[in-house]
Amino acid sequence: MKSIAAVAAIACGLAFATPALAEEADAPKDITISGSVTLASDYRFRGVSQSNKGMAIQGGMTAKHKSGVYAGFWASNLAGWGTFGGPNVELDLIAGVAVPVGGLTLDTGVTWYNYPGGADRTSFAEPYVKLGGAYGPVNLLAGVAYAPKQIALGNFSNTTISRGQKQDNLYLWADGSTAIPGTPVTLKAHGGWSKGNPGLGPNGTSVAPTGKYWDWSLGADVAVAGLTLGVSYIDTDITDREAAYLQPNFSSTKNGSSIAGSTVVVSITGSF
Repeated sequence: MKSIAAVAAIACGLAFATPALAEEADAPKDITISGSVTLASDYRFRGVSQSNKGMAIQGGMTAKHKSGVYAGFWASNLAGWGTFGGPNVELDLIAGVAVPVGGLTLDTGVTWYNYPGGADRTSFAEPYVKLGGAYGPVNLLAGVAYAPKQIALGNFSNTTISRGQKQDNLYLWADGSTAIPGTPVTLKAHGGWSKGNPGLGPNGTSVAPTGKYWDWSLGADVAVAGLTLGVSYIDTDITDREAAYLQPNFSSTKNGSSIAGSTVVVSITGSF
């Protein structure tokens, strides 16, 4: 409950920040600020549950300069596989620059995955490059995220290949979305591929827990009364055998099932 309360406090801070932003409406428009708060039935990171198949409250805010330079944060409560102690909160700090390139948008930056008050050796940095644009009614985005060798991604499994050495991690992904004309519905799809540590990190975690795997999702968003209602089917190709190799870390305490199995995630998001 502490983790949800911590993230809820961040979300409330976002909500109470908006009147102050409105008072500055007459200020120069060199910098724009946007944010969102989400309540989701599960927090899936690259197909794997970080909230032990439980509900998550999430929120973030970004400040962007007219030059394309931006900085922001995003936070969520954690449980189970993603638990590092402390308030069990993930706090991502993000900075980058997005610029137009031949009708597309090139976005380069870095995400610092941080777990305030949690176990040591869990935070890590991951630079990324994204390229996206509209093709008729379809919006497409492709990205590469590469985290260089770091202790937080190291191999600490109880195996012959484990020496506590640093590891790196590569993630490739593509997203697509399209609005259904005359409706508030937007269809969306995602596919990603991870390559990294084929075992457990220093606190029983890993970004790519089985070394290499695919994740994908299909879903839809519906805009209703200023909110966005979302539903997504999410899955990975991590087999039960591969998941068993990482037990008990890689299971849900609810029923012992893999936290990388297929699921439907429902969410509601408010943005400003």
